[in-house]
Amino acid sequence: MKKATSSDGMGMNESTEKKADMRERVKELQSQVDDLKELVNTLLSVIVEEPDGVHSGAAPTSGQPMANMCM
Repeated sequence: MKKATSSDGMGMNESTEKKADMRERVKELQSQVDDLKELVNTLLSVIVEEPDGVHSGAAPTSGQPMANMCM
């Protein structure tokens, strides 16, 4: 009896396993991306905060567009 294969020639079990592995890897990467986004936002908040911790308006705050800024 011949084993069922998909259009790319792989056995159905191999294809299903690869898809499951790929989904798991995508979940791991998405988790890392989410963690990095949080870290970037935290770092940006620290960068724009003034030394005394008070926002006098001289430094941009989160939620406001950063127009005409040069680094």
